[in-house]
Amino acid sequence: MEDVVARVMRQWREVRPELDPEPMGVIGRLNRCALLLQQAEETPLARFGLTRPEFDILTALRRVDHEITPGRLARETFASGAAVTKRVRALEERGLVARRPDARDRRVAHLSLTDEGGALIDEVLPAQLAHEASVLSALDDGTRADLADNLSRLLIVLEGRLGGL
Repeated sequence: MEDVVARVMRQWREVRPELDPEPMGVIGRLNRCALLLQQAEETPLARFGLTRPEFDILTALRRVDHEITPGRLARETFASGAAVTKRVRALEERGLVARRPDARDRRVAHLSLTDEGGALIDEVLPAQLAHEASVLSALDDGTRADLADNLSRLLIVLEGRLGGL
């Protein structure tokens, strides 16, 4: 049985045998997996009226469990400042996130979950984790642990080389 990336690599070997498509074996599969996982993740979140980026904002605020600035929230969620501003504004309008201006510098805001936002994420997170577990259920515990370990090593390498992007 051949996955889509193996087929693409085979095709490249046939039409351009002088090229080594081996990097596609990792990067192509990671990209394809990421796309499929993004599509699958949206399903349970949509039941709660959330997108994945909104979920990321709410879970970051929940796990740090204290007020944080939008800049710190951007770092916690790997999002741009502009994206965080837009998402926080929408979540604030829904009553899920609160913004408090800094007493000394009005340009600085402190963000936190409202009681409603905390209750929502406490309800959504177990459902999301159960969904993610079911997505990975075809892999045994050892395979999942090995995959997580290998992906962690790759992430450390990539963050070291590309982390400033």
